[in-house]
Amino acid sequence: MDSMEWKGRWSEIKGRIKQAYANVTDDDLRYQEGKEEEMLGRLEKRTGKTRGALTQWLNAL
Repeated sequence: MDSMEWKGRWSEIKGRIKQAYANVTDDDLRYQEGKEEEMLGRLEKRTGKTRGALTQWLNAL
């Protein structure tokens, strides 16, 4: 799944991320067009997952 597909389901994905990781904030999950890499970097720091593992996990949600 690419970022365009994430955008269409972002509210659902965001809710699942917050359930799995209580330390992730709304600011960490702010989705902005063209800033996907920045958002993934913030999620990497909060979740402790690598970029590849994080992308796979988000695609599976």
